[in-house]
Amino acid sequence: MTGQHRIVVLGAGYAGLAAARRLVPTARDAHITVVDARASFVERVRLHQYGAGQSIPEWDLRELLEPKRIHFVQASAQAIEHKRVILDGAPDVEYDSLIYALGSTNDPGVQGVAECAYSVATPEDSEYLRTSIPVGRVVVVGGGATGIELAAELAESRPDSRVLLLGSDEPASWLSARARDHVRRTLERLGVEIRSDAKVIEVTPESVRLADGSVVEAAATVWTAGFGVPELARRSGLAVDGHGRVLTDETLRSISHPDVYAAGDAAVIAGPGGRELRMACATALPTGKYAADAVVARLAGRAPRELRFRYFFQCISLGRRDGVIQFLHADDSPGRTVLTGRTAAWFKEQIVRGAAGAARP
Repeated sequence: MTGQHRIVVLGAGYAGLAAARRLVPTARDAHITVVDARASFVERVRLHQYGAGQSIPEWDLRELLEPKRIHFVQASAQAIEHKRVILDGAPDVEYDSLIYALGSTNDPGVQGVAECAYSVATPEDSEYLRTSIPVGRVVVVGGGATGIELAAELAESRPDSRVLLLGSDEPASWLSARARDHVRRTLERLGVEIRSDAKVIEVTPESVRLADGSVVEAAATVWTAGFGVPELARRSGLAVDGHGRVLTDETLRSISHPDVYAAGDAAVIAGPGGRELRMACATALPTGKYAADAVVARLAGRAPRELRFRYFFQCISLGRRDGVIQFLHADDSPGRTVLTGRTAAWFKEQIVRGAAGAARP
């Protein structure tokens, strides 16, 4: 490579930082810029802990990136047009190659969620939950990993609150029977009430209304039932799916904008057997690295290598002293091996620490 090829990474989450870290040793003659609306990197996979009142690590992005020859711009991206990112709060930045890694956000989806429910989708949401949640029954909506982890943390750290985990399916329904059973037993041991036959159609300041017409009283409601993505890609004319995620080819290149690559939660990425990769830290880190490799390969006149991807396990914490580690087949289906208890809690902590280390340059 020769000259100052301008590479802009939009987003400083796991995928964006993994891409930037990968570019430092491989794109030596490029000018690398990371753009993010926040000044610091917070481990998103710990936000359920933060919302429950615990302290979690935080790193200043400028101090993290600038010593590694990565220029950092704190600003919100408003549009992408003509090889330029239009920013709010800073001068626009031009690019020759763009890695789109803006991640995901909370998806209200249901009437009243945006106005009346808490969330742990962003550091700001978790801060609000941490400081404002009242004493009484806390209804956590969503039986996925985030809902399970938050319900366990709240029950363990806030004994003055009664926690109800509400969802249309059994908590951890996608895992093996052994893992599901351990999740339920542990939640019940922590005092979490579980309802797995409930579809929420409205949230009010004092309750949630269900599809069967019943009303569940709540001092506070926390919504974890779904995630969306920023509207920037759709607004800028990139080809996206129905959720607004960037459509990519087998090299994570936008199918409509050849100078744009996408990684992590904000991208549609085909995995083993053509199955779309799910939103997860375990997806963000390797796809962020791969997007950087694809950019560098094309700058050098080479075809990018094939993306080889598989999941190995899924980790769910159940408070600070328990958890579930479900080992997976290559197609992401649950295998036979499951770790539980303190061993699983220790395993999950090492994975979370390793993820943060893998993202930070």
